[in-house]
Amino acid sequence: MILAHGVGSRADLPIPLALALYGAGLAVVVSFLALVLLWRRPKLRGDAAGAALPSVVQAVVDSPVTRWLARVVVLLLTLVVVAVALVGPPSPNDNLSPYALYVTLWVGLIPASLLLGSFWAYVNPLRTLHAVLEKITGPAPAEGRLPSLGYWPAAVSLLVFVWLELVLPGRAEPRTVGVFLVLYGVAQLVASLWFGSGWFARGDGFEVYSTLLGRMSPFGRREDGRLVVRSPLDGMDGVKAEPGLVAVVMVLIGSTGFDGLSRTQYWQSGPGQDAYLTAVPGTIGLVVMIAIATALFVGATTLSGVLTGQPRREQPGWYAHTLIPIAAGYAIAHYFSLLLLDGQATWILASNPFGREGVDIFGTYGNAIDYTAISPRAIANTQVGAIVLGHVLGVVLAHDRAVRVGPHHATTGQLPLVVVMVAFTVGGLSLLLSS
Repeated sequence: MILAHGVGSRADLPIPLALALYGAGLAVVVSFLALVLLWRRPKLRGDAAGAALPSVVQAVVDSPVTRWLARVVVLLLTLVVVAVALVGPPSPNDNLSPYALYVTLWVGLIPASLLLGSFWAYVNPLRTLHAVLEKITGPAPAEGRLPSLGYWPAAVSLLVFVWLELVLPGRAEPRTVGVFLVLYGVAQLVASLWFGSGWFARGDGFEVYSTLLGRMSPFGRREDGRLVVRSPLDGMDGVKAEPGLVAVVMVLIGSTGFDGLSRTQYWQSGPGQDAYLTAVPGTIGLVVMIAIATALFVGATTLSGVLTGQPRREQPGWYAHTLIPIAAGYAIAHYFSLLLLDGQATWILASNPFGREGVDIFGTYGNAIDYTAISPRAIANTQVGAIVLGHVLGVVLAHDRAVRVGPHHATTGQLPLVVVMVAFTVGGLSLLLSS
């Protein structure tokens, strides 16, 4: 059944779970100690770094023809998915739309953004519709107020989506998917007509998610506008501290933590035993997991400010970018097998999206999902590796930022954050692999 994410279990690991947890936590600690000894000055250059790609590549990518062709194609595909959701086959297992939204789009954003950069801003179908509508409605009346909102609108839209994905009973029903897509699109377009096209970079959760993940891509855009090849660490260092950024990342981390919790025996036989009938236990669980993650991070960074004499209120924003690779690691660990396995259903059902007799556009309709495409052991190993790597990258980013803003107290100031990252590592793996 869709949304029953394919994750490895304790038996899938080639080593005992306890040893995996100790090893993962130790990897984070060792990384921190190595950085203290070997990385004594800031080395990351943010958006100033990168080797320019050939001019012909930039010309093609920035061409209005290329951009609009990509946008029109994605818009047409989106309209098909919405139509299938509303008038297509009623069964979730036979309807393309739940797979397209929850697997192909939401999970597919991860590898696509990590490889191509913030590509969703390039093809966002809502931007296409806005470009047409603004010619009718005219200039946005509140465009000047948008910067003050920061990323808070995106945090809200992401919270709404993860609540739909993880909590709402009947979330896989095609009509539910269709209604969500229509309401989400209308809300985003109304806001964009009021605040201008810049709204999507601050209010569309899918675009913001793709943009933040795209910071870890080897391809990016330098501050002078050139497309470049750069270190993913430089890309991450270029993330600006803005209001709401911490909230966005906390929603991402807390929601994947809740996803792991909801698959444990403790949850299913205890607080969440009625989760398929009512949204109350899931809503409480989701909010609590986000609150715990937020309290740990904000508490650690605030304590860092106390220890180093830095402004305490600014600390969470300064280090918010260090959580993005951690969020990406959690997302990969939880959902990559879902993309490889259940993601096959998107292509299968796309061959006959409306379920008409005799239709088989790609010759795949009726095929079965190959659940042997990846082994349980490979899933479990990837889960451990993704979470550990995400935290190690987070430690590197935190260390570089620490030696830049407080070089005389860099080691002391990092200790609370390192402790929290070890806790995130062990806690995340425990929830993921103990279900």
